[in-house]
Amino acid sequence: MESFEAHWGASGGVIQTIVGSQLKDKSLPHPPRIRHELHLSDEGRAIIYEIEPKSETLPIVLLAHGMGGCSESGYMKRISSKLWMRGYGVILINHSGCGQGMGLSPRMWNGGSSDDLAKMIDFVVQRYPDKSLAPVGFSLSGNVLLKYLGEGRKVPENISGALAVNPPVDLRVASDIISRKWRCALFNKYYMRLIRNQAVALVKQFPSAMSPLKNLKTIWDFDVSYTAPAGGFKDVDDYYDRSSSKHYLKGIKTPTAILSAEDDPFVPGYLFDHVAMSEKVALHQPEKGGHMGYVSRHATPHGDRRWMDYAVLEWVRELHGSGGNT
Repeated sequence: MESFEAHWGASGGVIQTIVGSQLKDKSLPHPPRIRHELHLSDEGRAIIYEIEPKSETLPIVLLAHGMGGCSESGYMKRISSKLWMRGYGVILINHSGCGQGMGLSPRMWNGGSSDDLAKMIDFVVQRYPDKSLAPVGFSLSGNVLLKYLGEGRKVPENISGALAVNPPVDLRVASDIISRKWRCALFNKYYMRLIRNQAVALVKQFPSAMSPLKNLKTIWDFDVSYTAPAGGFKDVDDYYDRSSSKHYLKGIKTPTAILSAEDDPFVPGYLFDHVAMSEKVALHQPEKGGHMGYVSRHATPHGDRRWMDYAVLEWVRELHGSGGNT
């Protein structure tokens, strides 16, 4: 895999993060999708989209979005299209209350929602019992994926490897930085707007459910007032302690890669210096890249500057040999 070199106009972690989320992309083909409605609980449902594989031998890649995102987030659509163009089947999930699933669940997902992820993975395994599965979790989903792999549950043998991109392995640190650091005020406002949209849909469809619609200004406030009690945790500290994947990395038995830039403004590189990790976990820490930014100085082999996309596709390709067209 080619190493990452940041674009000269976006050298810092904050700038990389902003440019990565706002950069306009060239149009890509829109692969046909199959919509599935998955029951996660008695009342809760989630929407999953399936892009059928063009190759009989390549694995299925599951893509899981970050906080405030959904299957329609730019990186989800870009990477799924690029995978499909190379023959892979793709599953794009929407966590509880997200995307097309807004208003279909009486609760919103959180950084510890590994039980829901397990049900989604089991659904894919049942649909493709003879295929390998490669789950990729972005940001908060990366934390959920790592927790799922390391908390001691039975992981399907179909999972040949997993990738977590910029996972906030210490939720307390990430929440504190986003909520209280002035340089992250723009991100906090952005995430809170997305969360509010999801909360409005939830309250409209489930008026008796616990309401996330309070006059909350930060992610930390949201976790204190809604995430922790709605998720069945004693308090916010209990939520952060039980859900942060740093506590589960030692127990991972599946080949797993973590990609997280050292200058990620929410997930400081030093966090990984104090975490015990299984020998099955490989940590990749480019010096630059921000939080899921990775806007490259040079065009990648895919013809754009989206190094994160390139890294994900290269990881999938290397995991399963040289299959797939470049």
